[in-house]
Amino acid sequence: MKEPNRILFISQEIYPYLAEETPIRLLNRQLPEFFQAHGYETRTFMPKFGEINERRNQLHEVIRLSGMNLIIEESDHPLLIKVASIQQARIQIYFIDNDDLFHRRKGTANESGEEYADNDDRVIFFARGVIEAVKKQRWTPNVILCSGWMSALAPLYLKTAYGDEPFFANSKIVLALDDQEYIKPFGTRFAEKLRIDGVTNTDVRSIAGFPVGYEELMRLAIDYSDAIVYATPHVNQRLINYAETKGKPILPYEEADNLEAACRRQWEFYGKMLNPDE
Repeated sequence: MKEPNRILFISQEIYPYLAEETPIRLLNRQLPEFFQAHGYETRTFMPKFGEINERRNQLHEVIRLSGMNLIIEESDHPLLIKVASIQQARIQIYFIDNDDLFHRRKGTANESGEEYADNDDRVIFFARGVIEAVKKQRWTPNVILCSGWMSALAPLYLKTAYGDEPFFANSKIVLALDDQEYIKPFGTRFAEKLRIDGVTNTDVRSIAGFPVGYEELMRLAIDYSDAIVYATPHVNQRLINYAETKGKPILPYEEADNLEAACRRQWEFYGKMLNPDE
């Protein structure tokens, strides 16, 4: 019997854990349910932002996945993995947490709207945390969908430091571009901070030595992805232009009557990627 395809969702924002019903949050909520209903196995990860109420959402720690320390420069950051269920959809959402980087801190900016100075560390920690958790689960995804700029380092890490891992060697990495950009650039040492074994200077030369804004980060993500999805109607035009020079499969944005129709377009797109001869 043929095994079902597996899809890993690495999402920055998912409704209802972030309460405002924005289009991207609703889409990220609906996609795992749709794919599961159409025969895929799914895993979904998002950051455990401080505004997510653990008691109300019934989060609990997954002890067997937690406990690893991820080192960013000279600092050790314990990795905590938590999980919650969306009962009516019969799907689980895993959360990447750390007391210093995520606990009691709202989203990517404080109450005054000022972006956190260590968002660069949070991006590094989130991507590495998801990959390490999936490794511990011994789960091999056919497709990995990265949604939101906090997921933008996953394609780089998966293609370099984790490129020889049997869990990811044959995975197709899809980057979903949306209209959520950060304003405050990461520091000039960001390329050095994200380095781990298997990530070379050549791999990160496009962002080395200068402040890394949203466009620079997402161009790096495009470089290491296998396909691109435009998930919202207003995607940065310069990134669209850049993606179209790379010769990779692209799913343009198309207004849909409902979320199910939007999910179906992605489902068909991935099906063609996984079965190009059909």
